[in-house]
Amino acid sequence: MSAGRNGPKFSKKAEEIKANSVSSAMETVKKLEIKLSSFAKKHKKEIQEDPAFRKKFLEMCAPLGVDPLSSKKGFWDGVLGIGEFYYELAVKVAEVCLASRGRNGGIMSVAEVQSILKKRGTKFSFASSEIKSSKYSKEDIITAIGKLSKLGSGFRTVEIGKSVMVVSVPTELDKDHMEVLKIASEKAEMGQCGGEVSLEVVKKETQWDDERVQRALNLLLSKGMAWLDNYNRIERYWFPSIWKDSLTDNIDDSME
Repeated sequence: MSAGRNGPKFSKKAEEIKANSVSSAMETVKKLEIKLSSFAKKHKKEIQEDPAFRKKFLEMCAPLGVDPLSSKKGFWDGVLGIGEFYYELAVKVAEVCLASRGRNGGIMSVAEVQSILKKRGTKFSFASSEIKSSKYSKEDIITAIGKLSKLGSGFRTVEIGKSVMVVSVPTELDKDHMEVLKIASEKAEMGQCGGEVSLEVVKKETQWDDERVQRALNLLLSKGMAWLDNYNRIERYWFPSIWKDSLTDNIDDSME
């Protein structure tokens, strides 16, 4: 009987403790956000101009659920202007990817996008931009693509071997297609090829039958992601995105 009478009291006390805990947690988060804002104002220039510093800052924001990139307008963009920065970068990345579709079928490496932006930029420009930095890191480009993907435009990133690739078409790539691309990428990394495979090479690596390999190759070929070369009666499937990626890496390595 005693336990029954005390039940409501215990429930009320539990609710009070829960309310106090939530209130305390919210107050802590609020204090951290104020400190984060102060840090952002103090290091505004470094966040805007240094890709590595910008990456660390975004990592600091993440645990608090703070997204300085959520909008071009608002508190954080007023402090930093990086919402505008990523909005502009997303448009530039889209321009680079769309311009190259005829060559690669809508798939290219983040490294290649970065190289193009660094070397010649794009035709698109924002006269009102506060940030004139052209130092786009690979992380910046991936972040910008994340913003594009929310528009349902088909833009997304996929990992193929050690490379991160940008896909700018709504074509769904299943595990078989990804495996073929991975094989070509890994062989290019080892210097065994320039980004191409044959049916026999894929069969050897995967232990698939001819029909399964050919089906995967045919889709990549039909979408323009692969080119077919028949040399000495051997059909080789070239992937321009992987060939360009390996070439970009080699050039970057030689310049370091």
